[in-house]
Amino acid sequence: MVKEEEVWKVLRGIVDPEIGANLVDLGLIYEVRVDNGKDIYVKMTLTIPGCPLMNVLPAMVEEKLSQLEGVGKITVQLTFDPPWTPDRMSKELRELYGW
Repeated sequence: MVKEEEVWKVLRGIVDPEIGANLVDLGLIYEVRVDNGKDIYVKMTLTIPGCPLMNVLPAMVEEKLSQLEGVGKITVQLTFDPPWTPDRMSKELRELYGW
């Protein structure tokens, strides 16, 4: 059985290779849901719609989540509504980058 906390932990371990910070602290993860104890749904965004990692980051998320024991179907939805802003970053990360 997969728990939502496990999913968040995995997502925290995925680092955006261009920025060098994890997806959660960057504020790129909008929603996480685990259905039936095994099916994972992640709604995420990117810093800009034309991001060169548009295909890479969702694939990284799916690949890492597939390693969880007992996982079923993984759905990663990419959205730009609402658009990402630096306000979505964790306070610590904003301070680190001077925002």
